[in-house]
Amino acid sequence: MKIIPHILVLNTSLLLSIATAQSEPVVVVVSATSSASKLDKEQVANLFLGKSSSYPDGSAAVPIEQTDATPAHDEFHKSITEKSASQLKSYWSKMIFSGKGTAPKEVASNAELLKLLASNPAMIGYIDKTAVDKSVKVILAP
Repeated sequence: MKIIPHILVLNTSLLLSIATAQSEPVVVVVSATSSASKLDKEQVANLFLGKSSSYPDGSAAVPIEQTDATPAHDEFHKSITEKSASQLKSYWSKMIFSGKGTAPKEVASNAELLKLLASNPAMIGYIDKTAVDKSVKVILAP
């Protein structure tokens, strides 16, 4: 009989840890000095899937991914490219094998991405909405 309260506490703890493990909303950002302005979901997806390599104004765009170990990676691809981690790996394997593209460079954190964006106005990336600072401008908030 005393097992039931313990199970209830365990289940409640598990649900709370799952709820707090949810990722923050992500936003697509560029350097504050970039000439790029607002982009739509399709334009961003095309950049991150190697289908496009420039912004609408014709300037070069260099997408930077977060590693698939980050919550931002899953959230971004779920909402923008609509691909799971396994679908994305399969996609890039095919693109690389066929010589049609190379996967974007990866960074391991919001901070690392912010540092890269500050050094190159051609770069585009995504970060947790709460990590936005004055060094970047948001060009898509899905």
